[in-house]
Amino acid sequence: MTNSPEPTPTGPRRSGDRLLHVALVLFGIGILGVIGIFVTPIVSDSEPGLLLYGLAMLAPVGFLLALFFALWSGRRAR
Repeated sequence: MTNSPEPTPTGPRRSGDRLLHVALVLFGIGILGVIGIFVTPIVSDSEPGLLLYGLAMLAPVGFLLALFFALWSGRRAR
């Protein structure tokens, strides 16, 4: 027998990868909300709506989910 490493499976993605995709989408939507907050007064000379502030709060949520994913996947690899 040789000491060659076992081949890694190339099957379907792990369920944890989905968490990273969700985190990136939430972060992206949050950044778009922040951009919308700054662009709204320039374009329409009015205050940004509550919806934009809610969307902007998705950026830190996405960031925290991505951080959780990074810590979780790093621990899983050991």
